[in-house]
Amino acid sequence: MASISKSLLTATRIARSSSLKWGPDHPPSSFLYSHSAAAVPELQQPAPPPPPPPLPKPTATSRSQEKQRGWTRFLLFVPGAITFGLGTWQIFRRQDKVKMLEYRQSRLEMEPIDCKHITPSSENLDSLEFRRIICKGVFDESKSVFVGPRSRSISGVTENGYYLITPLMPLPNSPESLQMPILVNRGWVPRSWRDKSLKVLEEGEHPQSTESTDIQQESSSWWSFWSKKPTITEKEHIPQTKLDEVVGVIRGSEKPSIFVPANDPNSCQWFYVDVAEIASNCGLSENTIYIEAVNEKVNPCKPYPIPKDNNALIRSSVMPQDHLNYTFTWYSLSAAVTFMAFKRLQPKKMTR
Repeated sequence: MASISKSLLTATRIARSSSLKWGPDHPPSSFLYSHSAAAVPELQQPAPPPPPPPLPKPTATSRSQEKQRGWTRFLLFVPGAITFGLGTWQIFRRQDKVKMLEYRQSRLEMEPIDCKHITPSSENLDSLEFRRIICKGVFDESKSVFVGPRSRSISGVTENGYYLITPLMPLPNSPESLQMPILVNRGWVPRSWRDKSLKVLEEGEHPQSTESTDIQQESSSWWSFWSKKPTITEKEHIPQTKLDEVVGVIRGSEKPSIFVPANDPNSCQWFYVDVAEIASNCGLSENTIYIEAVNEKVNPCKPYPIPKDNNALIRSSVMPQDHLNYTFTWYSLSAAVTFMAFKRLQPKKMTR
């Protein structure tokens, strides 16, 4: 009996404790299980991302930096644009050079003009440039001018020399002679020609002593006393002068580059053709006609001077093929510089 009463007392305690545990504030386990099962889907939904932080307002410093970056990017393409423009300019230069050479060639193919019908005041000499002209007169060798040095290639060997410019003077009482003096570029001569001319000028500046001249005068007077030769008149003593015929092309003064030094007439150094300056040095008017002799009617017994041929007359310092080479060079530089500018502006890849 005692054991039965103890078990009943334990059961009542358990029932009382369970009733207190599951009161109105504590729902049963079945309710909790159903509520938690319904709340699981709500907990599995992803949370919305947080809103982005507000962007900072641009300041004056940031604006100036952006402008500076824009100008820097623009300046990267300036060399490419300049080189591209230079290449295009060479194309137009080549077209102009081709037209100029065709114009010169057509002028050289015209009939030559007689020099007696041309005067500097009658027609504009610029309109007569590259026209062939025929002149007859007498060369004044004492007033020759050597312009140079100018190189010439002979059988693959380059030799330095000069251009020989000599006044062609009219011959009085000659109907075939020209009426006024002109300057003639007779052609290329070796360096020895200029050395001989300078030596003659130096000897002319230092005449013989007065004693030798007095002795010569005394001997000549003594000899003339004993000799009985007939006197020769002036007309019989002067031989008949032969006219020099020149076929040339009317040209103008040269345009020297910045590397060519200035002419020095006092020391007989002429580096380029300045028609007015050479004419004044020869005692002629500044508007004297200047021609370049061509290799027509050349005396084979006299190898020098060597006149120019037609190809040398129309040739320019920069030919059309040179302009094509310049065009290719400038376009290549433009492509290379522009490619480097694009590579510089590409974002750098981050390496891990």
